[in-house]
Amino acid sequence: MFKILKTTIFILCFWVVPVCAEQVSSVIVLFDKQTSERIEGLLQSHEPLSAPLVGVSRLFSHEEILKLYQQRDFLPIWINGWQLKPEALVLLDNLRGAGEHGLCGNDYLLEELEGLIRIQMDFAKHSLPLAPDNRAVLDLFLSQAFLTFATHLVEGQVDPALAHVDWRSRRRKADLIKLLEYAIENHRVSQVLENLIPPHEEYRQLINALSKYQTISASGGWPTIPPGSTIRLGDQDERVPLLKTLLLKTGDLKQIIIVTDDYDQETRAAIQLFQTRHGLVDDGVIGPETLETLNVSVEDRIRQIELNLERWRWMPKSFGKRHIRVNVADFSLEVIEDGESVMRMPVIVGTQYRKTPVFSARMTYLEFAPYWTVPPTILREDKLPKIKRHPDYLEEKHFQIISRENRDVAIDPLNINWSAVEASSFPGLLRMDPGPWNPLGRVKFMFPNRFNVYLHDTNQSYLFDNNTRSFSSGCIRVKRPQMLAAYLLKQNLGAERLRELFEATAPEQVSIKPLTVHIQYWTAWVDRDGLVHFRPDVYFRDLDLEVALTEPAYRVMDQLKVSAGTRLAKN
Repeated sequence: MFKILKTTIFILCFWVVPVCAEQVSSVIVLFDKQTSERIEGLLQSHEPLSAPLVGVSRLFSHEEILKLYQQRDFLPIWINGWQLKPEALVLLDNLRGAGEHGLCGNDYLLEELEGLIRIQMDFAKHSLPLAPDNRAVLDLFLSQAFLTFATHLVEGQVDPALAHVDWRSRRRKADLIKLLEYAIENHRVSQVLENLIPPHEEYRQLINALSKYQTISASGGWPTIPPGSTIRLGDQDERVPLLKTLLLKTGDLKQIIIVTDDYDQETRAAIQLFQTRHGLVDDGVIGPETLETLNVSVEDRIRQIELNLERWRWMPKSFGKRHIRVNVADFSLEVIEDGESVMRMPVIVGTQYRKTPVFSARMTYLEFAPYWTVPPTILREDKLPKIKRHPDYLEEKHFQIISRENRDVAIDPLNINWSAVEASSFPGLLRMDPGPWNPLGRVKFMFPNRFNVYLHDTNQSYLFDNNTRSFSSGCIRVKRPQMLAAYLLKQNLGAERLRELFEATAPEQVSIKPLTVHIQYWTAWVDRDGLVHFRPDVYFRDLDLEVALTEPAYRVMDQLKVSAGTRLAKN
């Protein structure tokens, strides 16, 4: 209190006497020196604060904080002398809007900054400066808030490689120190933060969807439909009015002219749209699965959108003008050219036990009439026990054992003592010949990667009749391989040559113009018609991400080197 009083007397005396610009400048330098000394003390010596800090108890934890201030001899960034720069209020406004991105403003010290800035502005009204400790903390907190918010926008809150063992992504990076200095010097804080947002239209569409669902939540959400018998077209059910209210909220039903218990054609069409958006069989019948999906709360849908916004922040800046996307959670494949979908088809993906990983790789060739080399896990858990039980299994199922060193050399199974063979000591590679029995079908689409995952045809096309299609051992089976192959080879081969390749009985590789394949996992997105889609979390990756967002071990900011360990005293 005595320190503040002395400073106040000094300022009042300073204002009473007429001063020139040089004197004002010298006072600003004096205040900046005081602030910089306290900033340096907080960041380097960890010395305790001597002034009360109005409820502040957070750490300076962004790894760039110390580097940032060292480069400028610890001079304040957001405060000029005793006055707060307008850029601080612009930053505060952006932090208040963090929820638009599914982020939490209090992760960026919003509550603390609101309090400190309110006090600073109250002092300014009475021509009083904050104490040097509080000026230093305010400046540091503003810098930390900017750097942390910017980091989350450009990289995400969670490191996906820590949250998921089989998730690899090429994430965006930015020199945030240079961007912060540029933003302050050029009065462009909002523009700099805007440019850090993922540039993809899909991200912005999902933000709009989040706003829509937040509005629904604020108005009370949608009703819960009680359990009961299956509802079909023409039925009368007392739950139908509640159902119509729900469908109006979600936008699947446009209007209700007369409220009745009749499950009419208009309501059925709305249910079919709802089913399509949620990956259900769109038969218009309200059975147990549809009813369960209808009763997912708007708050759960909001969280699902927020988790998928986080995934978009892991994405690269560009997917490429021409590329293939596979959405594992939707069991679908799309070919994209110049931002437009030119082909779409169903796929089959890995089981929950043998999940299809998330990664990107370049497709470079197709292999027709492929061999199938049995992966080690399938060999150990499935094939080897059958071989040991049935001596004729290899011949019946068109398998050969080939040398690991020379794949043109076959090993005679009659010369193997199968009772002594384990998966780890298997005498070669187990390989299936091309043919209608081969699980890879007639073609595989190769994009070499560490997971040994690729797209391929299948000899079990009946599995595409299922709505949930997680049957493979990790690779991706495509429903229309001929259509995809024709698209990839249209500049190289004619229809006749392509037909010959699909009828081949010996393996043949054909190069293609390379394009990137992105294996992704989206449980919420907005389609090109503006419809919001949701899918079940088949691999529990949403659950994994939810845990990661609450555990410091996974969060990006908590993985960074701590610049200072001082816990600031509470008032």
